[in-house]
Amino acid sequence: MATTALPTSLEECRISKLPSTAYYIPNFISEEEEQQILEKIQTAPKPRWKQLTHRRLQTWPSDLVNNKLVEAPLPNWLEEPVISRIRSMATSEQNDQHLFDQSPHKRPNHVLINEYPPGVGIMPHKDGAAYWPVVCTVSLGSSLCLGIYKSKGDGAVAADPTWRILQEPRSLLITTDSLYTDFLHGISDIEQDEDISSEDIVNWELLGRPQGFQDGVNVRQLRTSLTYRDVLAVSTLGAKLGGLFRR
Repeated sequence: MATTALPTSLEECRISKLPSTAYYIPNFISEEEEQQILEKIQTAPKPRWKQLTHRRLQTWPSDLVNNKLVEAPLPNWLEEPVISRIRSMATSEQNDQHLFDQSPHKRPNHVLINEYPPGVGIMPHKDGAAYWPVVCTVSLGSSLCLGIYKSKGDGAVAADPTWRILQEPRSLLITTDSLYTDFLHGISDIEQDEDISSEDIVNWELLGRPQGFQDGVNVRQLRTSLTYRDVLAVSTLGAKLGGLFRR
């Protein structure tokens, strides 16, 4: 399947049911591109993987140390086609600025790769102050729901998400502004997402294949996510060694 033509501006794919700025683009990459990226992930050197209790992850070009990134280039397979496409989309029809025009490095410089097997999620959390408040997430392999949570007055997190965003394979989800700074996001530890409908999914009208969820259920399979962000603080210590980070 060919990649969907990119929107003229991100306003065309704004998730209007959310109180702050988020965008959803289905089929942001093609099936062929998806498979090429998945192959690169699976064949990455074993030390690249960090094993958690129920899932594993990779960080590129490296982990953060004290909220700082050692300067190094991303590998080409994480640069293209994702970053060039993100930077090619204007935020509105009134200007030609892209999402990272105001960020320190004008582009994402860090990618977190997470694998989510069926039944495995991540607790509600905020990404924190180490990053420019724009998060671009490409989903690979399978669909799942991302929950957006509010904090209660006492600082506790609500038990159920206030909104749910359905992320299809090959889609791009962008969250920014107060949705990044004021709300938490998480993925439930469930085998299948239920109550999938236009009433319960805030990006329903933007889905690439809503007909695939007409029974109201999404049975999860292995889903891999690529999370692109711009780390604010960068050390130039690794600049001379940058070539060693490419594989």
